[in-house]
Amino acid sequence: MAETANPEKGNRKVEVFDTEEDLAVSLAKYTADLSDKICQERGAFTVVLSGGSLINSLRKLVEPPYVDSIEWGKWHVFWVDERVVPKDHEDSNYKLAYDGFLSKVPIVPGNVYAINDALSAEGAADDYETCLKHLVKNGIIALSSVSGYPKFDLMLLGMGPDGHLASLFPGHPLVNEKEKWVTFIKDSPKPPPERITFTFPVINSSAYNAMVIAGAAEATAVHLALGDAKNSDKLPVELLSAEGELKFFLDKAAASKL
Repeated sequence: MAETANPEKGNRKVEVFDTEEDLAVSLAKYTADLSDKICQERGAFTVVLSGGSLINSLRKLVEPPYVDSIEWGKWHVFWVDERVVPKDHEDSNYKLAYDGFLSKVPIVPGNVYAINDALSAEGAADDYETCLKHLVKNGIIALSSVSGYPKFDLMLLGMGPDGHLASLFPGHPLVNEKEKWVTFIKDSPKPPPERITFTFPVINSSAYNAMVIAGAAEATAVHLALGDAKNSDKLPVELLSAEGELKFFLDKAAASKL
């Protein structure tokens, strides 16, 4: 059972679920419905994943009815950030998603865009941006007429207890990056230190952004982002928007301080 929380404004929606299981069911339906809608409109569905607990929250997508009804062949999968480690490393967001989700659905292997793990952090970021530009040119990724940045169909995002998203951390200069589509970080406050990440202009140009947060560890950051707290230094999650719709999926524990 979901309830809508107060802090809705503009195109931002907030839903609170009794349990993480209820959240996962709703998230699967939301994703499947968008997949169906956008595949019919564009013939492709560009989905951006993050790491952490998000992949577990996507588990219902690999179960009936969704696993059999989604047009997986039209999916193109990307990562909003990635740790600069080998793809088979336990810290790899690619490995996390592959083991928990991608290996269980018939997505075309060539439509899964992992980083080049043979490159340095800077090289991997440049290479990933070049890949995105090629896919924009070929019409796989839409281009925003508003911002001029790539317009992904759906980003499925998570947040850390400190309010970071992707690899954009509180107080870090990369939060303010406005030129690059993909950049790199070598001093991540959360290990491993070297990562690549989409920048906010790309993240906020997405047609739909879903921020998925479950558990009490993030409750304070959720309150700062969505509640009535006065926070002079904005957390990265507070800078999140979307060109179409931004929707927060929260369980009761995550929303406990709202």
